[in-house]
Amino acid sequence: MRVLLVNLRGVPDDEADEIRALLTEQSVRFYETSAGRWGLSQPGIWLPDTSQLADARAMLDTYQAQRLASARAGQRPISFVSRLRQAPVRVMLLLLAAGALLSLFVAPFLYFGTT
Repeated sequence: MRVLLVNLRGVPDDEADEIRALLTEQSVRFYETSAGRWGLSQPGIWLPDTSQLADARAMLDTYQAQRLASARAGQRPISFVSRLRQAPVRVMLLLLAAGALLSLFVAPFLYFGTT
């Protein structure tokens, strides 16, 4: 019985290529379905039978853990100050927009509270 190993909807091309290469390297039989012309079908990597599912799932879990670790190593959290240095105009406009929205929501309570 066929089984879906990886749902490819939203998966970056480089990750899908690496998964295909890993499965081919380990001699795991698989086939792939695309999303189709209108994107309605299930894009994925499927195993034709469940005999290799445990091995393929273990390899995939190891690969994803390594990919997550390398992605986290390359990232660092962005602070407000660094964001302000990168794009000061955008930050100021967003702060002004947030202040305008806040004043629109709070103004009726302040106005009706004084009468």
